Amino acid sequence: MTQTLTIRRPDDWHLHLRDGAVLQAVLPESARHFARAIVMPNLVPPVVTGAEAAAYRDRILAALPDGAAFAPLMTLYLTEDTDPADVAAAHASGLVHAVKLYPAGATTNSASGVRDFDRVRPVLERMAEIGLPLCVHGEVTDADIDIFDREAVFIDRVLDPIRRATPGLKVVMEHITTANAVGYVKASDGGLGATITTHHLVINRNHLLVGGIRPHYYCLPVAKREEHRQALRAFATSGDARVFLGTDSAPHVDAAKESGCGCAGCFTATNTMSILAHVFEEEGALDRLEAFASLNGPAFYGLPANDATVTLTRGDDAVTYPDRIETGDGPVTVFDPGFPLHWSVS
Repeated sequence: MTQTLTIRRPDDWHLHLRDGAVLQAVLPESARHFARAIVMPNLVPPVVTGAEAAAYRDRILAALPDGAAFAPLMTLYLTEDTDPADVAAAHASGLVHAVKLYPAGATTNSASGVRDFDRVRPVLERMAEIGLPLCVHGEVTDADIDIFDREAVFIDRVLDPIRRATPGLKVVMEHITTANAVGYVKASDGGLGATITTHHLVINRNHLLVGGIRPHYYCLPVAKREEHRQALRAFATSGDARVFLGTDSAPHVDAAKESGCGCAGCFTATNTMSILAHVFEEEGALDRLEAFASLNGPAFYGLPANDATVTLTRGDDAVTYPDRIETGDGPVTVFDPGFPLHWSVS
């Protein structure tokens, strides 16, 4: 029996597009289903200034397939030398929609991130004044903190002090992975949102390690215990306006993933909406998929929801997606959820 669900066209509030040959190949995978995306600035070198963000936006727009309707929402990479005036000007122009905080060394291309948080306080205070959100990669990098505990420690040591010291600062906790983060967001009294990735709704740390190392399930923050995955699923499917989709789709060519020191990131742009429909159906929450994927994010960022719609159709036969996306630098493996997908998108 065919089942259909029509929702506002979704947006992706956390996306990696890379640059060059990889950008050319992976951009159509996001533009097919998503109307807008918050584009991450962790290129090499990083996108730090408004001028660099404008140049990157132009490269993205030039790579769009003919007829594609997709708007990249640009971000700036926060460093200890970021100029508050440049940030404010880039935001006032309509170019920049958020600033990204990477603790130095936390994830891919984060070497230029922040070590001394007091040095970025003037930028954060200016952002609070102008209503520009701060997107955070929420992990500490202290060598003595277990990798599975780094998100919870970040909340206590870094995020909560920043929010207390900067009243009015809008913050997005990106790609949350723990029940601790869910609880912190739910206890907030405003100005705090969270994104959840597609893959963290599907995998726990067993998927990464049982039966051999699965490099295409390795991401940062790393997948946690099953109890945390269940907390994420409950929050994502709850309809709570503080949580919305940010895929953190992060393409790396297979040679970089399948190596002695593999890169972190799951590439989910191609099949995210089919996977989400599966998850929300399992949770008895298909009526809340539109809020998570299409409504809550725009509301948090102060943007209108999309007028266009997409229709998801559930059929008896499984939907097929490519195993890999070919790029000029090598193939990028598409995330495998480990179960058949019966929801297609049109």
